Amino acid sequence: MKYSELCNNIFDECTKYYHTMDNVDANPNIPYYKDNTIEHSLFIKNWIDAVQWHLEDLIRDPNINPESALLLKRRIDKSNQDRTDLVERIDSYFLDHFRNVQPNSDATINTESPAWAIDRLSILALKIYHMEQEVNRSNASAEHVATCRQKLNILLEQRKDLSAAIDQLLDDIANGRKYMKVYRQMKMYNDPNLNPILYGKNETNR
Repeated sequence: MKYSELCNNIFDECTKYYHTMDNVDANPNIPYYKDNTIEHSLFIKNWIDAVQWHLEDLIRDPNINPESALLLKRRIDKSNQDRTDLVERIDSYFLDHFRNVQPNSDATINTESPAWAIDRLSILALKIYHMEQEVNRSNASAEHVATCRQKLNILLEQRKDLSAAIDQLLDDIANGRKYMKVYRQMKMYNDPNLNPILYGKNETNR
């Protein structure tokens, strides 16, 4: 099985599983119980994305009160950090997987790592699921359904192209035509030593 097929199967499985509960506070029963496997990481990756998708919906409620909006914003910030950490864990898996490959002398680097491309596959699974829901809405106008069907076809084509590109990238790395070099995201806004608002406040309290 190609990696893109594995990813898409797990992402679709997780997306559908999330929507059996459709609750941002739900506690998932992860079918891939061994937390050191790529399958486990991929499932958790999509779960984080599914929850954040719906948190982003909630915070856009025009009638939300400011206190609730602030709590949601904090939660979205944490989710973004969790998402980044998971992507980096998946990249670490690939670094280990290809550790014995000797790159060719003319090997090149890709514009993004395998895991960040896989990250986009996870988001596409959610986009496809929700666009299918719009296509099947019984109370939607014919114009709405037609527009969403066109968008759905584009999303499906995008997933096909991205899947092929990921498989090609992994094949290139496996055969030494490309090499991995992962730059950690080094997000600064959550770090009390790097965000001036946070370390400025800490210095004031000293």
